[in-house]
Amino acid sequence: MSQTEFRPKAEEISGQQLPYPARQSDMDPAPDSDLSNYKPSGKLKGKVAIITGADSGIGRAVAIAFAMEGAKVAIVYNENTGDANETKRLVESKGGTCLVIQTDVRSSANCKDAVKKTVDEYGKLNILVNNAAFQMAQEKLEDITEEQLRRSFDTNIIAYFFMAQAALPHFQAGDAIVNTGSIVGIVGNPILVDYTATKGAIHAFTKSLAIQLGERNIRVNCVAPGPVWTPNIPATMPEDEVKNFGHEVALARPGQPEELAPAYVLLASSDGSFMTGSIVEVTGGKLG
Repeated sequence: MSQTEFRPKAEEISGQQLPYPARQSDMDPAPDSDLSNYKPSGKLKGKVAIITGADSGIGRAVAIAFAMEGAKVAIVYNENTGDANETKRLVESKGGTCLVIQTDVRSSANCKDAVKKTVDEYGKLNILVNNAAFQMAQEKLEDITEEQLRRSFDTNIIAYFFMAQAALPHFQAGDAIVNTGSIVGIVGNPILVDYTATKGAIHAFTKSLAIQLGERNIRVNCVAPGPVWTPNIPATMPEDEVKNFGHEVALARPGQPEELAPAYVLLASSDGSFMTGSIVEVTGGKLG
């Protein structure tokens, strides 16, 4: 693992195109998600977390950070077994414990089964990170097929409901849900209309569920990333968007997955004990 942080500027990002679903291992440049310079302090010691979409990208970085902070983690993924196994290897290389679950979270039954496997393995569940996502760029609204539209909503918001419904019976006061939204759910994106709509829904879901669960002292928050270099980008975006990816933000570069992980740690831990219903923007300065 690298001991130096890899933070390429936008002009260093090529227009590489990969087939969907892309593997992180095929990306050039590869995302920085190993947390080699992260300094843990036991913020999640004794906790158990389940993280969806954790085979690569932000989910992988969150799994590693949680493990470094003392949590036992279960990672849920759909297709890329090689990437999922690499996440497991990285978690275990940090001294953590990682349960790998392959399933499609678009099914309520599958979500219940993933939670059951986690509780059966670890004896409890304290943290849910809803992170699985689907996107596919389309220049025109008319080009969004019914199949794509339903997949976007089923993966990006309905599955978040299903996972929360499955997890909540196991939660106690002090436990937490962290959802992955997006800055585009606030400011919009003309070639990701269906995706932005789901992210706006995640933000509203977060705020509403936080109010509902407040009296149980279960916190619900959301991280809203800006442009982050993950496998979704070269697999779902046009070449001209991939090239110079992240150029529009104040820092003039895309975020790397490991730069998002500390926000999830904050929201999952007691350090965020007075945070609920929050949409935490981690965008590199993308404000509109």
